Amino acid sequence: MRVTDPRALRALTHPLRLDLLELLAVIGPATAATCARHLKVSQASCSFHLRQLSKYGFVEQLSGKDRRERPWQLTSIEQSWSSVEGGVAGDELERVFVEREADRITRWAESNSDEPEDWRRASFLGGMTLPVDVEELNLIAEQLLAVLRPYTERLTHPESWPDDARLVRIFLSATPTAGEDAGELSAELKERHS
Repeated sequence: MRVTDPRALRALTHPLRLDLLELLAVIGPATAATCARHLKVSQASCSFHLRQLSKYGFVEQLSGKDRRERPWQLTSIEQSWSSVEGGVAGDELERVFVEREADRITRWAESNSDEPEDWRRASFLGGMTLPVDVEELNLIAEQLLAVLRPYTERLTHPESWPDDARLVRIFLSATPTAGEDAGELSAELKERHS
């Protein structure tokens, strides 16, 4: 689901709403009470925020025995947005999203010594600065998403999960370096290596 409506983008800037989307992506349809137990918040709070997510089309309520027992489900397993299309609301959502991801990475770095060695070795954190143009950057994004697609599809088929599976957060980011004139830098580097 591509989100461009600034009101919908603003709705996603609340951390509990992002938590709810992530939880429903992993556990599937769930009641507000189930979400509250998993997220360790009140059922009333989960119910309110699920209704807000529903207002903008992110979740929907399934039929159930009665209104209190009706589970919520995602309308789409993936949500994406662009600050270019979303303006100020998109910028704010990106800021909240990056802060949440940075917090997760920091928590892992601070506590991974308590984790099994094979998980510590398999986890990775890295970065690189590459000389690419816009078309190449778009291609890189497409290729990375293609690599992850089979694992994303697993979310809706828990029976296909390996017995020793854990939830692993994959954070992807490609941000052009700021404050540098790319043309001047490129010319200087090409001259130096010719």
